[in-house]
Amino acid sequence: MTSLSEAYSGGQWDGRDPRRVSAGGALFGLGALAVVVAILVLTTGLSDLLGAATDTAARRVAGALAGLGIPAMFLGVVVVLPASTRQRLGVVLGTLLSAGGVGLFWHAYPARWTGTGESLAFPTAMVYFVGGSVALWFVFSAVATFKLRNNPQGTVTLEVVRQGETREIQVTAAEYRRYREAIRDDGDAAVREAIESRLD
Repeated sequence: MTSLSEAYSGGQWDGRDPRRVSAGGALFGLGALAVVVAILVLTTGLSDLLGAATDTAARRVAGALAGLGIPAMFLGVVVVLPASTRQRLGVVLGTLLSAGGVGLFWHAYPARWTGTGESLAFPTAMVYFVGGSVALWFVFSAVATFKLRNNPQGTVTLEVVRQGETREIQVTAAEYRRYREAIRDDGDAAVREAIESRLD
């Protein structure tokens, strides 16, 4: 059986590209930073440093930063997880739609936002909402399949030591129960033969 020191000894990179994990973490961090900066632009004097002297300009900059930050975090999550190509493309598509919503916001705010005959507030919100929903759906899909891949339902791992060599095999729960019953009934030789046949 794996000891705790072996289980937690830096094996988290096994099968994963460390550059991909770093890039995903950086993308997630940049997205979170953009959201925090958007909040600070509205609540502090940071808007002056970004060239947004009026409240309207500050809202415009903050809306764009937050609007781009959230999809960037979704992209960061799906880059880190071992997701399928379909899931990655789904998040990219959702992110592009959200970025289109941010572009519409930048174009429409404040002159064509609300209170005019040519208001773009609703179409902008819908484009952003659909993009965010698509991206979030595929992030959830990637997280769910990642959990399933790491939790093989209904299997048991047996550690077999033969001639000083330790090997692990996976058996179904039904096979494990059958082996356990055979051992209780003094059928050790039959169990040993069945397990050894799987090792060869």
